[in-house]
Amino acid sequence: MASVTSLTASVHQRLADALSAALPEAGSADPLLRRSDRADFQANGILALAKKAKANPRELATQVVARVESGDVIKDIEVSGPGFLNITITDRAITENLAERYADGERLGVPLAEHPGTTVIDYAQPNVAKEMHVGHLRSAVIGDAVVQILEFTGENVVRRHHIGDWGTQFGMLIQYLIEHPHELDHKGGGVSGEEAMSNLNRLYKAARVVFDSDEEFKTRARRRVVDLQAGDDETLALWQVFVNESKIYFYSVFDKLDMEIRDPDVVGESGYNDMLDETCRLLEESGVAVRSEGALCVFFNDVKGPDGNPVPLIVKKSDGGYGYAATDLSAIRDRVFNLKANSLIYVVDARQSLHFKMVFETARRAGWLSDDVKAHQLAFGTVLGKDGKPFKTREGETIRLVDLLDEAIDRASAVVREKALDLSEDEIAERGTQVGIGAVKYADLSTSANRDYKFDLDQMVSLNGDTSVYLQYAYARIQSILRKAGEVRPAAHPEIELAAAERELGLHLDRFAETVAEVAEEYAPHKLAAYLYQLASLYTTFYSECPVLKADTPTQIENRLFLCDLTARTLHQGMALLGIRTPERL
Repeated sequence: MASVTSLTASVHQRLADALSAALPEAGSADPLLRRSDRADFQANGILALAKKAKANPRELATQVVARVESGDVIKDIEVSGPGFLNITITDRAITENLAERYADGERLGVPLAEHPGTTVIDYAQPNVAKEMHVGHLRSAVIGDAVVQILEFTGENVVRRHHIGDWGTQFGMLIQYLIEHPHELDHKGGGVSGEEAMSNLNRLYKAARVVFDSDEEFKTRARRRVVDLQAGDDETLALWQVFVNESKIYFYSVFDKLDMEIRDPDVVGESGYNDMLDETCRLLEESGVAVRSEGALCVFFNDVKGPDGNPVPLIVKKSDGGYGYAATDLSAIRDRVFNLKANSLIYVVDARQSLHFKMVFETARRAGWLSDDVKAHQLAFGTVLGKDGKPFKTREGETIRLVDLLDEAIDRASAVVREKALDLSEDEIAERGTQVGIGAVKYADLSTSANRDYKFDLDQMVSLNGDTSVYLQYAYARIQSILRKAGEVRPAAHPEIELAAAERELGLHLDRFAETVAEVAEEYAPHKLAAYLYQLASLYTTFYSECPVLKADTPTQIENRLFLCDLTARTLHQGMALLGIRTPERL
């Protein structure tokens, strides 16, 4: 695989060389290159350099221009305003660069990271024996996209689904199952995810009623919690029944979301039980945690309650029970020392930011996190209804995730059916699912994670505007053109002069590798979504201004088909990194 030097990098290098020649004392200076409306690129770095060297910026700019190597890449360079440089590059350079990307298969010239590390990403964290609701959507969708993007850049990614599979409610559930042993039996073979969840729901409600009304049952249930925490075999075996039943349900939801969840990646709260004692001992011995009113606590100067008193992170409660902090700190130890992670990412609701800030700071004080091992909370905002308030049903209940996804698929199928000319019912159903799930994911991923976003299905499945359907249609339209071209194959012709819309499209295609690198560096899928939307928009302009199959000459037809095909491949790869399918026909 050949890494392709971007046009931006080529121009940057030529300008940096000319700057060093004109002003040797500046060393390796940054020309501050960016895309521009006035030319292909504009360089603004000369102003700051001239100021530093006490030179006249316009004169320095003129000296730089005289030293720039033009010809194969740079066609034209002029000084404008107080000392900006406007740079136009040759059509040949654009086409040759794109031909290299085209020849690089699926990678499209995107290099692998020079020094890949190991990232553990904690995302998609449902709770055992509980329905997944709309609040679980963002962690799963954002986390899955970040996994795909990091893996594409060559990072070694370890996925972790920290499911809620431990805690006092299991005493009640297990005790109820002991007293009603056939509640979760699978009559006649397997069950669907929906059936598994409805069985769990039914059992949970029934157990709750008995727990709230029968004091003796409540006592037995509480004793059962003690047995569970002590590792009693019978109790653990029944606890496992709940975990397994819940997994049937989780996996069916993730399957609907078109996400791969693997069994070894599911390590719930229970996975760290054996470490909790030692975690507390290490924190207490090192003086990071101290006893306060019987509890083991970590204090922070900058975390105070409304009364002005410090609010601690409680690692062990005064009754000897462990809180979330002990589990989260044990998980950090496991991920750093056993999984050898350099980066830990937590895709967790922004409302838990204070908890994670305190947990990370505690781990730093303990020496588990360092300059070489970083932890980062990829905090996300809330899903809102059309009214701008947190998304709830009319009765004020949290909305089931499955219902939401089913509705998205129904809406999308209606849109596909309306447009479909030659699709069978099965194809409409398959495409409807891909469009509906794509619409939900894209609406989430095209918003910066830390912002709230409105869940508006009408908007999401619209063919116009910044939606995944718009991108999927652009891709399908290109596939249709390539099919119609028949024997005529896409081919790059660097000798051809490009129209304005072709140049704009070409320059944007060149930025794919830079965009992927930036998105991976910042864990920012919304920047990839923005890049792809702009790509589809530039393609739409190209399509309306530059006839493809009716171009003037055979070589121009081939060159335009080549631009179409490279655009399609870039859309396909970019959408795949967001976890979204691009159907060949729509």
